[in-house]
Amino acid sequence: MPTGSCFCGNIKIEYSGEPAMIALCHCADCRKISGGLYSYNVVVPSSNFKITAGKPSEISKTADTGKPITNCFCRDCGTTLFRYGDTFGGVDGMRLIKAGILDDITVINDQKPGAEFFAPQRVEWVAAIDGAGQVEAMPPS
Repeated sequence: MPTGSCFCGNIKIEYSGEPAMIALCHCADCRKISGGLYSYNVVVPSSNFKITAGKPSEISKTADTGKPITNCFCRDCGTTLFRYGDTFGGVDGMRLIKAGILDDITVINDQKPGAEFFAPQRVEWVAAIDGAGQVEAMPPS
């Protein structure tokens, strides 16, 4: 069962089963929330997702899709852990786990992204992932 945690270790998560999707996102929101050039997301049903330690803080906003999205983060160290939103079935839908929080790099190595969302917004010198679908925006829910 894959596990993950924030930088300070106060919040821990785990998920079971195979992810519904592995995807990169190049939207402005994901660049800002990740502090990187894109976000790498492991998408799992909320029923397969569990917070095993701590309690994340949340902040919601209207995403680039025009729909609300909630960012869950550690108030102590600031690490973004996961997101959920209307595009992904709301509070009872999918969890978009930020792959960088996963403890075992093997999990990341074994899960190549199958899609890149907001691909036209990708930084010009970042190459597309071989074999990943290049999607203009976020698919409708």
